[in-house]
Amino acid sequence: MVDTHKLASVARDVLFAPVYLYQGRKIKRDTVRLPEPNGERHGQIQLNKNAVSEDKTQQTLNLMIVGDSAAAGVGSQTQQEALAGKLIPILAQQPAIYSTYGALNWSLQATTGHTSFDILRRLYVLPAPGQPVDVMLLSMGVNDTTSNVSVNKWQQQIEDIIAIAQRKFGVRELIFLSLPPMAEMPAIPAPLNNFVGAKASILDQILQQVCDAHHGVNYMATDFARMIEEHSNGTPIDIAVMFASDGFHPSSLMYGYWAQQVAERIIELLDTSTTELGAKKH
Repeated sequence: MVDTHKLASVARDVLFAPVYLYQGRKIKRDTVRLPEPNGERHGQIQLNKNAVSEDKTQQTLNLMIVGDSAAAGVGSQTQQEALAGKLIPILAQQPAIYSTYGALNWSLQATTGHTSFDILRRLYVLPAPGQPVDVMLLSMGVNDTTSNVSVNKWQQQIEDIIAIAQRKFGVRELIFLSLPPMAEMPAIPAPLNNFVGAKASILDQILQQVCDAHHGVNYMATDFARMIEEHSNGTPIDIAVMFASDGFHPSSLMYGYWAQQVAERIIELLDTSTTELGAKKH
């Protein structure tokens, strides 16, 4: 049976192809290129020493953040205002973290423009860690969308990233962040925004499917609606406040809400995996 909806979509894209091309070139020409923020990209912090635990001082939580410009914090002025800088203090203040771990060791490996292939190559080049990585957080997909990566290549590179993360880095919990709502980015005008948003949605669905097929690999759907609701407090707001001046990257405001959601997911996964580990020992 012919999928008339799909045929209509293809016909529309063919019709709008010159417009997409024009708008895409205009965005590349006119969009302000924001730099990666300055600041620390690795460190270790000692956690609450007053927490009662016999062996917590022997345990270090190893966190690694990998990915593209969003992981690198583009859109914020400093790393303290970016995803990593917002996430680390939130984790350190959680009883579930400081009652179990004596220290939090973290590193950021992210670069503007990196695709899934670039991230895979980076993981191959990086030296193996001295200790297994407890949590690896991955942000990618926007550059794959804009570079028009094939669906098959995208899926294969996710599989390869999972393989090297688990084999070389000993990752206990791998978290892939969902692709952002590209159709809502202020920098992308209509009708290009709908075209790009649809492409991003396809890649996001594949990402979720691959994650679901692997143990210890997690897909995290970022709740943008929750961000808006928490910030608006019942008052209508312009979604543009969640984006940086380029209308493309997250603002420091969004990084804060994003970090809160990521921290909640990390705590949930660590609690689950610790419980499972304890059950196996018994």
